[in-house]
Amino acid sequence: MGGCFSKPKPVELKIEVVLPEKERGKEELSASGKGSPRAYQGNGTARHFHTEERLPAPHPYPGTQDCVEAAVCHVKDLENGQMREVELGWGKVLLVKENGEFHALGHKCPHYGAPLVKGVLSRGRVRCPWHGACFNISTGDLEDFPGLDSLHKFQVKIEKEKVYVWASKQALQLQRRTKVMAKCISPSAGHSGSTNVLIVGAGAAGLVCAETLRQEGFSDRIVLCTLDRHLPYDRPKLSKSLDAQPEQLALRPKEFFRAYGIEVLTEAQVVTVDVRNKKVVFKDGFKLEYNKLLLAPGSSPKTLSCKGKEVENVFTIRTPEDANRVVRLARGRNVVVVGAGFLGMEVAAYLTEKAHSVSVVELEETPFRRFLGERVGRALMKMFENNRVKFYMQTEVSELRAQEGKLKEVVLKSSKVVRADVCVVGIGAVPATGFLRQSGISLDSRGFIPVNKMMQTNIPGVFAAGDAVTFPLAWRNNRKVNIPHWQMAHAQGRVAAQNMLAQEAEISTVPYLWTAMFGKSLRYAGYGEGFDDVIIQGDLEELKFVAFYTKWTGVCQALQEGGLLLGSPPAQPPSPCRGDEVIAVASMNYDPIVSKVAEVLASGRAIRKREDRRYVLAHRERILSLHAADLGRHAGAPGTEAKPWGQVPTSNFPGSPTREPESSQCLPWAAWLTSREALAASRCSPPKASAATKGWPWRQDRPCLFSCYWDWSPVGAVQHIRHYLKIKTHTFADLCDFHCNWANTREGETGTATECSMPHQEVWPVSAQRR
Repeated sequence: MGGCFSKPKPVELKIEVVLPEKERGKEELSASGKGSPRAYQGNGTARHFHTEERLPAPHPYPGTQDCVEAAVCHVKDLENGQMREVELGWGKVLLVKENGEFHALGHKCPHYGAPLVKGVLSRGRVRCPWHGACFNISTGDLEDFPGLDSLHKFQVKIEKEKVYVWASKQALQLQRRTKVMAKCISPSAGHSGSTNVLIVGAGAAGLVCAETLRQEGFSDRIVLCTLDRHLPYDRPKLSKSLDAQPEQLALRPKEFFRAYGIEVLTEAQVVTVDVRNKKVVFKDGFKLEYNKLLLAPGSSPKTLSCKGKEVENVFTIRTPEDANRVVRLARGRNVVVVGAGFLGMEVAAYLTEKAHSVSVVELEETPFRRFLGERVGRALMKMFENNRVKFYMQTEVSELRAQEGKLKEVVLKSSKVVRADVCVVGIGAVPATGFLRQSGISLDSRGFIPVNKMMQTNIPGVFAAGDAVTFPLAWRNNRKVNIPHWQMAHAQGRVAAQNMLAQEAEISTVPYLWTAMFGKSLRYAGYGEGFDDVIIQGDLEELKFVAFYTKWTGVCQALQEGGLLLGSPPAQPPSPCRGDEVIAVASMNYDPIVSKVAEVLASGRAIRKREDRRYVLAHRERILSLHAADLGRHAGAPGTEAKPWGQVPTSNFPGSPTREPESSQCLPWAAWLTSREALAASRCSPPKASAATKGWPWRQDRPCLFSCYWDWSPVGAVQHIRHYLKIKTHTFADLCDFHCNWANTREGETGTATECSMPHQEVWPVSAQRR
């Protein structure tokens, strides 16, 4: 895996193909798939899709005068798996070569305009380097999200070993293509009391569901209802660009909804769902019957519960009006942002150039700590501090003080008082599912709607998608998760629509998100909750890095089976020894590494650390921290009771030397503590000086993981460690925290510590730094 950072040091990772428990008998259905007309039961009558019901597709080349053709390269200029931008005079085209065939597509991602030539080509599709959208290279169709539109596909021909591309001038300039959709042939007469499909919530999930139905040929009535006063808009932009107006955020114009017969009810709040009679009741008393129902209500922002919470100029950001009002009131004033998550930090970044001062209050030690880890969080925190943002960490708001009814001060539990004219609260959200409590639709203890892989609830014909659901994440062993990402909502909306049409599609996308602060973009793919380690490549201070989040899965069990890990097993024993698996990745200025990892995970493969000495080194602290108390007392180690300092003699290892070493020539069975005081508290002592240890400075802050007898042949120890851990190592010293340069000693020969020509040095691979 590479990146754009100059001369990156390689991360010691390898990719292993992981076979699924069950072979996937069929490919995931995508919105681009061509199939036979669908039969669908609509409003009691069988509804069939007919070709003539589609809107006429414009011919890609309406006339030779509207097209351009050019020779763009020699057939040997591109190898298989390569991409290149080529110029046609009226615009650029992305030229792709895969399996000996050339394909020509639009060169920019329709979502935000990313150059696809810098993306990732794999499995017949190209993945956007910025936000992970995927496009089929044979059709240009959008296969994974975010975004709504596909790419234009241009004709390619080969003549005399030259590659020619023929393209529409209009298509070259547009760089996006809306897929052909069916017309609605049963429009409502006024405010009809029934609809075939009702979608509650007009965010990404709701809109994609409606569009997918039309793309798949569904021609019956679709009603989309929303609490907002606006048509569906790009909600993630609210906190990144608080000045943006609703028309600038709109995902589709009014004409689009009119053309495809998608009815949108704005400022419409559903208060009751009657699943038995398939009917919903709105706040104004209006009732609407449905045949299929999608619940995509999203979430509601949490608010402060402290004293003074009712004062003016305290905001949560949910709508364009909220964002616009915040930025208007914040100009030249003092702003306090409560919460250092994505929304809070994006708002703080945007307001630094407009407000007089910006302060952030956060309960954690660092921003993004649970999501990105402490080291990445501190690096981002420093970036904010360099832009005049003041942080108040490990505290929370205890009171909001007002003057003439308007916010004047924010009082913290740490007793600090911060001047504030505007306060923005970004402390998380809760699912907006209160209206479902008496409906019979299952809700979990937190209010989320559990769904299966097909986005179905416990009620037949009722589906759910978006921020308010928990669903099985396929590549994390179907773990039930809630992932409130914009991209994930798109994918769930499509799967729900496909299953309304009985296509038996399953959610399988890899989560992908992004944020932008001070002109720098952070990208993230995967699901890193519960990560155990972070491997950093690049330079955190320069904000040019990639962070791999790994999950510790098996070393504890291997050690315990081998007898090298003392004490009781962890409360939740790990899975069989598989090595550390990368479960998420984040990067800044390191494109397209995040898209590369996302593509690997989407293919069903796993990225793991090498199962060698670095694997053990990376986990030694975690392994022993789980059992620090037992190791400190050396409980359960056979043969240690009569030995000073709790040392484990080499006779306890299989195939040990014939003579028993003196206790002073053994290293202690270490408690793996990090200070001289902690070492003493664990009842361990450093070894006494002897001929075998003379000249070897004993690092009390970093004792070795395994004990050994220095007059013992290195190969013997290596064999024992291999026996216990079932891993490949080259020397015993490789498994220690210190590296020993065994002079004139090779594996299979004998040697003593007195032959070592250099003192112990801590060994850490430069690209695998400790968290």
